[in-house]
Amino acid sequence: MKTCFVVQGFGKKTDYTDGRVLDLDASYEVIKEAVESAELECVRADEIIHSGTIDVPMYERLLNADLVIADLSTYNVNAAFELGVRYALRPYTTIVLAEEHFKNPFDMGHIVIRRYQHLGGEVGFREAKRLMAELKKAINAILDNPVTDSPVYTYIPHLQWPLIQNPAAGQEAASKSPARAAAVTEITGEDNPSAKFLLDSALEKINANDFMAARILMEEVRKLRPKDSFVLQQLALATYKSKQPTDLEALQNAYKIMQELKPATSNNPETLGLWGAIHKRLWELTPDPGYLNESISAYERGFYLKQDYYNGINLAYLLNLRAVQSLKNGIKDEAVTDFVLARRVRRDVIRYATPLLDSMEDVSNRYWLIATLYEAAIGVGDEAAIVNWENKAKEMKVADWMQETRINQADKLKKLMQEYKDLSG
Repeated sequence: MKTCFVVQGFGKKTDYTDGRVLDLDASYEVIKEAVESAELECVRADEIIHSGTIDVPMYERLLNADLVIADLSTYNVNAAFELGVRYALRPYTTIVLAEEHFKNPFDMGHIVIRRYQHLGGEVGFREAKRLMAELKKAINAILDNPVTDSPVYTYIPHLQWPLIQNPAAGQEAASKSPARAAAVTEITGEDNPSAKFLLDSALEKINANDFMAARILMEEVRKLRPKDSFVLQQLALATYKSKQPTDLEALQNAYKIMQELKPATSNNPETLGLWGAIHKRLWELTPDPGYLNESISAYERGFYLKQDYYNGINLAYLLNLRAVQSLKNGIKDEAVTDFVLARRVRRDVIRYATPLLDSMEDVSNRYWLIATLYEAAIGVGDEAAIVNWENKAKEMKVADWMQETRINQADKLKKLMQEYKDLSG
């Protein structure tokens, strides 16, 4: 069977030119289905079973794959580099993709880039069908009649492309220590899982609130993808939520993991949201105002830099929390400032988040957006909106814990608002 190697990031990646966060796994699902419908084997780097680094099998596939599809969405530097390697190694059978907001760098102005629409968390149903049909047609045409598409071989036409004597010679079989093998096999039921399988399994464990198992799996993914921001984010999340060996130690370990993402200067909303969450919980365990202030600062940057509603709704809640703390300490002016600012933040959250509902098809993401609007309505005292968003949330078929989380957060906010009212007289 002919093979297709997909060059692409995996998980959620941020496009730093506009702040949009795209789930590239959603794109890959569409690409993979199109490739397999054209009767090719499809693999992405994180699906390759190997030991150590990915470099050897990656370069071999860039040379030997019958087809390479490179998705440059989010301006992924690794994807662009690997595309360049493919162009240097093979004169033809390379397809380049990018989501519709991608702006061609100058040197790529003459390269054919097939576009698709990405909604952030997913590729819409109609767009997925269109892209699959276009890709399948292109794959069949390109393989039936290969035409030089590499700019290297276009401008240096007499260049001979390289071959290796034994393409399989460099492939590495996966190997693991007995301890790692036992833990991973027990959790996943697989002896030699790929990075993608490990990541997918870890995300399933996170969704099932099994954070200890998720942490073990994410630590293995990290060994294979040590610099991937999405992997580090999910590892930090699983680590602090595992509460092992203790709540405080788990938070401290997550804090260390987050340092690799440089949260002090990051403009990634997910990184800033996690940084804020870790410091919020540190404050709850050791009520040091420095932790509360750092949490507010992280959520504030995440919200105002990228208008990210998750960061915004958490920022508003913590401003109310700090307002109550200020009243308890007799600092009324600071309390009033934070209370007013929290109200303004919620109005901005409503303004930024409401238009997103029209394009959000993923049930889970849509639910959390509605839950956010519900909480914002409580914070600004809009009774009609409270009833509207509460009813919409109740109607959605989501896990019970998701409904419980929304209700519990609403109750906490109502009590906090009442406490502020009581203390301010």
